[in-house]
Amino acid sequence: MPGPRMTLPTQLVLRELMADPTRERYGLELCAAAGLPSGTIHPILARLERVGWLRSSWEDVDPSAQGRPRRRYYRLDPNSIALVQAALTRAEASTAALARLRPGLAGGAQ
Repeated sequence: MPGPRMTLPTQLVLRELMADPTRERYGLELCAAAGLPSGTIHPILARLERVGWLRSSWEDVDPSAQGRPRRRYYRLDPNSIALVQAALTRAEASTAALARLRPGLAGGAQ
């Protein structure tokens, strides 16, 4: 199955996950770290899981005892780390090429 479209928000999520590929992170934690709203990040996480780059699991707690809903934790699939790194490298190269061609579009100097 091909990888997901590498939008900027997708890249931000993947970069956060790649910071420590074995660490489990829950959705709102990733929202804060990536600077993205929940409505943006959760569809990205679902797509990444669908293509096999992420694994997820629900925490085993009693929501009423915790005083909050259960959290769904995500981590990179160990078999996908090289694919994720390659995709991020390609996306970075595309952004750099765009910055050279059209400096104002990719955050480069005008």
